[in-house]
Amino acid sequence: MTRSFIRPARLAAIGVFALAGLIFWVSFNTAQGTNLRSDSSMLRLTDLIQERSRQNAELDSQAASLRRQVDHLARRDDGSTKGQDRRLDALEERAGMEKLKGEGLSVTLDDAPTNATAKVPGLPDPEPNDLVIHQQDLQAVVNALWRGGAKGIKVMDQRLISTSAVRCVGNTLILQGRVYSPPYTISAVGDRDALQAALHNAPAIQNYLEYVDAYGLGWKVEEHKAMTLPGYSGTVDLRQAKPVG
Repeated sequence: MTRSFIRPARLAAIGVFALAGLIFWVSFNTAQGTNLRSDSSMLRLTDLIQERSRQNAELDSQAASLRRQVDHLARRDDGSTKGQDRRLDALEERAGMEKLKGEGLSVTLDDAPTNATAKVPGLPDPEPNDLVIHQQDLQAVVNALWRGGAKGIKVMDQRLISTSAVRCVGNTLILQGRVYSPPYTISAVGDRDALQAALHNAPAIQNYLEYVDAYGLGWKVEEHKAMTLPGYSGTVDLRQAKPVG
């Protein structure tokens, strides 16, 4: 019986030609006009992220409703005094778990137009990163409002608590499992004059306002005589805790 076989050198040559053919096909397909920014796989990923964000919002709402029922049942049967209940209510308010009403203000930040040019003579044309809101911009506003004595802060539609983290990936905000796109609105309850002064005195915000003037980033501050912040509705994952008082 004659056994046929392929020499290793010939096998390697076949592999090289096959790989070259694959590379050629991919290059040809891209050259035909495949839009990498609107590739269907990327669109599916974006849709998935948005859907998961919507699901997280629904689960947060359900969890908040269940927690209110549990709290009601626990207080009804825990044998606590009215004084103890009042102290618990105060602690929950300070922790951001309850609605908060009062005067305050809101700050809205937005990306500049993608075709923006320098608005000030002598400045170079902007780089892409100069035209979008960054994580440090949002953090600067949040930190300034806390320093200004804010009693509570909401970013978009979510209340911030001590474990909240404001994070940006690309030009999207990820907050407590949900995804947001600009414009971003940050609201705070507190003395309006003190909050305004804190914004004005924050160096990081002054730096941001230079880009507002130079390239058209969005910045709007609105005062409110009365506003309501929702209570935090997500889960709390504490690794360490220390009693207050």
